[in-house]
Amino acid sequence: MSPRDSARDPARSAGGDAVSGERFVLPEPLAKANPNTPDAPVFAEPWQAQAFALAVALHERGLFTWSEWAQALSREVSRPDAAPDGSDYYRHWLAALETLIAQKGVAGSELVDGIAASWQRAAHATPHGQPISLENDPERG
Repeated sequence: MSPRDSARDPARSAGGDAVSGERFVLPEPLAKANPNTPDAPVFAEPWQAQAFALAVALHERGLFTWSEWAQALSREVSRPDAAPDGSDYYRHWLAALETLIAQKGVAGSELVDGIAASWQRAAHATPHGQPISLENDPERG
């Protein structure tokens, strides 16, 4: 399942920023499913972990502050179409990232949408069980 097809209520801290002391928060459905065991999954899908890591990396590179991030994510999870159970939390996470990178002039929605479409085509063209790679996009030139 892709992030665009598919992840609100903060419930559990999942680490922090050693410099600022700010905390990351898992949505309630994931926090409930994640007992404090070393091998318990933190994310329901690999793309969620990647989106989480991307937000952390972009913050560490100074693209946005945690306050800017919190405001962008808050706007997304407060949308009227947000799932009441928080199952779309990481879809909102991704939308907040896309908004911030557009606002900061890193990449506009046209570029982001084009890359997402390329990944979709690559996924459909990749044989089952093989890693998905952009090189598998039949329209890639």
